[in-house]
Amino acid sequence: MSESINDRVAEAMAYLKATQEAVAKAQSELNAASMTAHSADRAVRVTVGGKGELTSLEFLDGKYRSMAASQLSASVLEAVNQARADMARRVVETVDPLTRLTPRGMAPERMGVDWSSIFGSLLSENSVEKGSTAMDRLRDEIHEDEEEPATPTGRGTESKRQRSE
Repeated sequence: MSESINDRVAEAMAYLKATQEAVAKAQSELNAASMTAHSADRAVRVTVGGKGELTSLEFLDGKYRSMAASQLSASVLEAVNQARADMARRVVETVDPLTRLTPRGMAPERMGVDWSSIFGSLLSENSVEKGSTAMDRLRDEIHEDEEEPATPTGRGTESKRQRSE
């Protein structure tokens, strides 16, 4: 039995209404959403809104007073990038199912939105991975530049190369 045109139109209208309601709900959730992140050194806490905009920046425990400008800058960027990456993942989790919804159910994954073209490296697990942050690179550079303390005999300690062998 074939469906009448009226039945097909009614089905399409019901699908359209359900989709509009789901989109409105997702938009409302994301408009109210925020993500908070700390820098690895716990000197900075930031919050971003649903569009990734910076809504709050806090310097914690007065640590900024003893930090070089480049260290503070790296801490701020690290926390902002982490919060933005978390928000990007939240947007994808919320919106992706809607982008693949069809009148007959969910479309295959390949028919969804290419989120990496929208959010770029923010969705990459490596984008905010520990050990690759600007703050960690700065700490490594500072550590490499430090002179090693002299031993009681007046001579320096063994070199880095000797320690690693």
